[in-house]
Amino acid sequence: MASLNVGNLGEYLREQRRSAQLSLRQLAEAAGVSNPYLSQIERGLRKPSADILQQIAKALQISAETLYVQAGILDERDQNGIEVRTAILTDPTINEKQKQVLLQIYESFRKENGVADGPVVDAAQASQAKKAAAARTAAKKAAAKKAATRVADAVAETVAARTRALKSVPAKDKQHNQDKPGGDGDLAAGA
Repeated sequence: MASLNVGNLGEYLREQRRSAQLSLRQLAEAAGVSNPYLSQIERGLRKPSADILQQIAKALQISAETLYVQAGILDERDQNGIEVRTAILTDPTINEKQKQVLLQIYESFRKENGVADGPVVDAAQASQAKKAAAARTAAKKAAAKKAATRVADAVAETVAARTRALKSVPAKDKQHNQDKPGGDGDLAAGA
């Protein structure tokens, strides 16, 4: 594995962000990280985790593996097979045993063809990334549901307050109103 060179990663992220025409704040929000933290990554002051890099890659719509290579987490020569491994490990339609069998077959073919193996992303990492993404999605859904509930409660309270206000009009005033031409009594009679 290459050693982490955070400065190059930061420069690369800044270039990608600018080419995507995103402000630092916009990218931070889209990636689910704080604005100061992203700024520190871009300036080479912080070393982001693989999960954070994956979130940033998703927000920039680039491959996470590219960022892993830039960060030194993944050797460039390993990048060719990593996408296949990631696809296998994150496929929700197959179980863990099937994933491991597919990875073993894939690695055996790579060895047979003289390509160095090196599954950098293992099942635990893929599972952790998948759980983190699911947690973010669940949090967003919960926040949206909470906001919708607040709106519904506010509407219900407004309706209830107006209903109470109408009920509080004295019966005498209602009767008096019905006796006047153009009053509520005329509406009830179909006038």
